[in-house]
Amino acid sequence: MGCDIDLEVEDGEILSMEGAGCIQGEDYAREEYRNPTRVLPTTVRVKGGVLPYVPVKTAEPIPKGELEAAVEELATVEVEAPIELGDVIVEDIRGTGVAIVATRDLPAAEEEPVAAD
Repeated sequence: MGCDIDLEVEDGEILSMEGAGCIQGEDYAREEYRNPTRVLPTTVRVKGGVLPYVPVKTAEPIPKGELEAAVEELATVEVEAPIELGDVIVEDIRGTGVAIVATRDLPAAEEEPVAAD
């Protein structure tokens, strides 16, 4: 559900807005025009885990213009298992003040099989 909103813009200023069905739509359109942001879902490498990657996301939306650089930065990150849902993987991605957090538990791989009694 949503509405198609048309903005008339001149010299970077919104002159008029048509099609917004509610105040929230108007607020969203203004913010999307001035400072578009997105939540970034991706993965980071895991050392010693049952899987080689853990899914992560930004704890809050970050500026859309930072997404590609954030993905490149996260491609260099490797974390040690075990990992728990909500663990902070990176405290401040790209100077945005936004953390990268794990979106699932990921246990450590068993190094030696457990002997049966």
